[in-house]
Amino acid sequence: MGRLQDTEALLAELIGFPTVSSDSNLDMIAFLANRLEDIGARVEVLADSSGTKANLFATLGPEGDGGIVLSGHTDVVPVADQDWSTDPFALHRGEDGRLYGRGTCDMKGFIAAAVAMAPDFAAQRLSRPIHFAFTHDEEVGCLGGQALVEALRLRGLRPSIAVIGEPTLMHIVEAHKGCCEYTAEFIGLEGHGSDPDAGVNAAEYAVRYVTRLLELRQALIERAPSNSPFHPPWTTINLGRIAGGVAHNVIAGKAEVEWEMRPVQQADADFVKEEITRYVEEELLPAMRAVHPAADISTQVIGEVAGLEPMPGNAARALVAQLTGRDAAECVAFGTEAGLFQSLGMSAVVCGPGSIAQAHKPDEFVSRDQLDACLGMLAGLAPMLMAVPRSA
Repeated sequence: MGRLQDTEALLAELIGFPTVSSDSNLDMIAFLANRLEDIGARVEVLADSSGTKANLFATLGPEGDGGIVLSGHTDVVPVADQDWSTDPFALHRGEDGRLYGRGTCDMKGFIAAAVAMAPDFAAQRLSRPIHFAFTHDEEVGCLGGQALVEALRLRGLRPSIAVIGEPTLMHIVEAHKGCCEYTAEFIGLEGHGSDPDAGVNAAEYAVRYVTRLLELRQALIERAPSNSPFHPPWTTINLGRIAGGVAHNVIAGKAEVEWEMRPVQQADADFVKEEITRYVEEELLPAMRAVHPAADISTQVIGEVAGLEPMPGNAARALVAQLTGRDAAECVAFGTEAGLFQSLGMSAVVCGPGSIAQAHKPDEFVSRDQLDACLGMLAGLAPMLMAVPRSA
């Protein structure tokens, strides 16, 4: 079986694991671990505190620093309330050369290609390590990526290059914004709707909080760096979910606001957090507690993931440019785990099969041509990063 056919077959297996972020990814991790162990990789499965999620970190080649990391996340976004033409967790092969299924491009296609190429790597006498890093919960705050990078930091392992295979149509992405996600929880005092002043309406204070976020969003436009490479060029704030109350005639005792920020610079993130914290502590909480001393507003940090900063001397960019034949590098607005690897001192780029325009949508797909291009990139690692074949 050729590498493209092997990749497609492996992708079909991976799509069959419904690894929505709210569910376990352990079955998929075990499948990948067995596949890599069978070719002689040193495999570590790193479970999270719940025991229901895990990262996989596998290595071929010598021990030590200076390795190449091929990275992808195993979780996918939900399919609930989406209108799919086929079963999202069964690979559908279209006549148009497209492979349909949840996660085909985001980002099980890259994982399948990397693992399909692993036997070729294992058949060589490697001059430096090749690492496979497959994480959990990227879609809900890069939780697995943060844990994996911290584990590498604690053991002192320092790979030199990371290629994160998010869908870029095999273009090279050298920079993207950060991604910070928060849930603000409001605790008020319930009461009868006929006497609003006798209670503390958590929903009303949530609205005031949101209004302040929208004001800050406008301020961020004015703070955009003049040389920002991003689109849009400023730090953005998005409101994902607002919920509160139980009935028309009941003062809302609880409310939640889920929101995210994608900073183009750390100073913007600090500005927003300082301003919203000041607003809560100096205006909202005093007003709430004047009526009900136990009223409260708390903020849960879902994830604060650093952006990928452009670097003038990026070894990962140079390597992938040589492998793909593409000299140009791009900046994108969507976030990845690349900034986490960069925080370890590694050179990092994002480059993978499929288009981000298909991610998170019904009838998500990746084309066979894109998978083939990805395999070509990975195959090019052999002569560049490996020594004499074992058979020599």
